[in-house]
Amino acid sequence: MRAETVRRIAHECGFELAGVASCDPPEDFARYQDWVASGMAGEMRYLTDRRAEMRRDARNLLPNARSVICVGKLYNTPDPPREEGHARISRYAWGKDYHVTMRAALERMSARLLEIERFDWKICVDTAPLLERSFARLAGLGWIGKNTCLINEPLGSWFFLGEILTSLDLEPTSPPPDRCGSCTRCIEACPTDALVPDGSGWTLDARRCISYLTIELRGPIPEDLRAGMGEHVFGCDICQDVCPWNARAPVTQDPDFAGAPIPLVELARLSAEDFHRRFGSSAIARAKHAGLLRNVAVVTSNMAGPGGQNHH
Repeated sequence: MRAETVRRIAHECGFELAGVASCDPPEDFARYQDWVASGMAGEMRYLTDRRAEMRRDARNLLPNARSVICVGKLYNTPDPPREEGHARISRYAWGKDYHVTMRAALERMSARLLEIERFDWKICVDTAPLLERSFARLAGLGWIGKNTCLINEPLGSWFFLGEILTSLDLEPTSPPPDRCGSCTRCIEACPTDALVPDGSGWTLDARRCISYLTIELRGPIPEDLRAGMGEHVFGCDICQDVCPWNARAPVTQDPDFAGAPIPLVELARLSAEDFHRRFGSSAIARAKHAGLLRNVAVVTSNMAGPGGQNHH
């Protein structure tokens, strides 16, 4: 099978980006090991336990893998009008849980490819122990920016990534050049200074990242980082919002990713049952009910300001 055939079918299955990488272990694994060793993963044990070592080689997931088909699905949705008192929620979580949407599209794509040729395969959607940004870069989908997001030159960085590990021996795509240049907008814009130098460039200290604090961290948010959270109740898009490559990023019309603003007061009143009913099929479920209420309390305090009055 030809790599062009794979890319064509990927586009027909709803993926804006597609490319192929060899499944040989990426050089980035050494950087990943250093990042884990420095403690920057915080409490995210799925990045530091036995699954960390599995990321060394894609063949730990599919022993006879030869190629990694990498795809990207645009989730940039039009900003819904936000009024005072509305929660800031990262746009990837506005609609349905992307894991479900991505997996369904990757299964459709695998079925189409299997009609052409038989092969072994395994689908991965960010929960698998795979250095997916590294493979996406090697597959030509974009470069990894200073904000650690994968950036595609014409289309920006608002993409979900997915992979099909396959026993097919496909011609790899070439990785693109890094086009961040001397720009440091994402670094300067981060309210909690989560993007830090790591010797060879920039990396993310997850322990300071608003997305980590509002989604992955269990227990209280460190006091010195609360003000930096601003109005963010779930996740954060600041480093992507300020990226010049996103200035002309296209917008998706996929109804799965559309959302509407939610008043903070509404979130504060949610019972555990309400939370599961409302967000059970959304990425917001990841924060858990207690985590969301904790975030709402911090944001409410931030919006009230030192004098107890709302201020902007």
